[in-house]
Amino acid sequence: MAPLWVGFILLVSLLLWLDLGVLNRKAHAISIREALRWTALWVSVALLFNVFVYFLYHHHWFGAGSGPYEPMNGHQAAVKFLTGYLVEESLSLDNVFVIALIFSYFGVPRENQHRTLFWGIVGAMLMRGIMIGAGVALLHRFEWMMYVFGTLLLLTALKMLFTHDEAVHPDRNPLVRLVRRVYPVTSHYDGHKFFTIEDGIRKMTPLFLVLVVIESTDVIFAVDSIPAIFGVTQDPFLVFSSNIFAILGLRSLYFVLAGMLHRFRYIKYSLVFVLAYIGVKMLIAHVLEIDTLVSLGIIALALLTGVVASLLVPVRQQTAQEEAAETGHDNQGEPLA
Repeated sequence: MAPLWVGFILLVSLLLWLDLGVLNRKAHAISIREALRWTALWVSVALLFNVFVYFLYHHHWFGAGSGPYEPMNGHQAAVKFLTGYLVEESLSLDNVFVIALIFSYFGVPRENQHRTLFWGIVGAMLMRGIMIGAGVALLHRFEWMMYVFGTLLLLTALKMLFTHDEAVHPDRNPLVRLVRRVYPVTSHYDGHKFFTIEDGIRKMTPLFLVLVVIESTDVIFAVDSIPAIFGVTQDPFLVFSSNIFAILGLRSLYFVLAGMLHRFRYIKYSLVFVLAYIGVKMLIAHVLEIDTLVSLGIIALALLTGVVASLLVPVRQQTAQEEAAETGHDNQGEPLA
C-alpha cells in the first residue's frame, strides 16, 4: 500500500502547486462566479478520483480492499468514498461560517483571504492525517472505540441542536494569546505576507494570527467530522482521501457560501440529523449493519431537505415592536422612551 499513499500525496501536492503556484499566483479577490468554477472543478476531480477508487479496489491494486481493515470490492469502495466525501463536505458548512466570522473580526482584505485559506488547508491536511492515523489505530486495537465515537457524534448533534450560533472571539483563543506573548505583531497588514520588517524588527502580521485561529478551529471541527467518517468506513485510505478532497474544495466553497449562509437556515438541522444518524449507525453496527448505499441516500436526502426548506419557507417578517426594539425608534422614526 505504500506506493499508493505516496502517489496520492504527490497528486495532492501537485494539485495544490497548480492552484497557488500557477493558477492563483497573484493575490486577488475571488468573485462568486470564479468560486463556482473552482467548486465545480474540485467536485469533478473528486468524482474522477472516485472512478479510480472503483478500479483500485475492484482489481485490488496495491492490496487495496484485501487488507486487514475492511475487505471490499470496487463498487463498495466507490460508494463508501462518495458517502464519506458528502459527509465531510456537508460538515464543512459550519467551518465555512466560522471562517467568515474570523475574516470579518480581523478585517482581512478579500484579496488576501484565498492565500490564507490555502495555507490553512495545508495545515488542516497534516493535522487530519495525524488524527485519522490515530483513529484508525484505536479502532483497529480497541473495537469498543466505535461506541465512544458514536456517543461523541450524538452528543455533538445535541449540542448543535440546542445551542445558538455564538460570536467568535479570536482574542480569547489561547494560541493567539501565546503567539502574541512570544513574538511581536504589527498593527496592520502587509499584503499577503505573514511576516514583515517594521522598525528594523521582524514581526508577524495579523494575517498570521488569522491563520493560527483557522488552524485551531479546524482541530475542533475535526473532532466531529473524523468520527463521522469512521461511521462510514474504517479503511484508512478511503477515510483520508475522502477527507482531503472535501478539504480541497473548502476554499472555493467558502467564497460561494460565505455571503449567503444566512439563507440556508435549515441546513443546521440537516447536519444535526446526519451526525445523529451516523452516531446511531455506529452504536448499532454489531446488531444491525446498514448498507452504505442506503446511508448515502439518507444523508443526501437530509441535506437536500435542508436546502429546499431554506429556499421555500419564507423568512418570518419582524413585527413593528421587534423592529423598534432593535433600532431604538418607533415606526415614525421617533426615539423610544
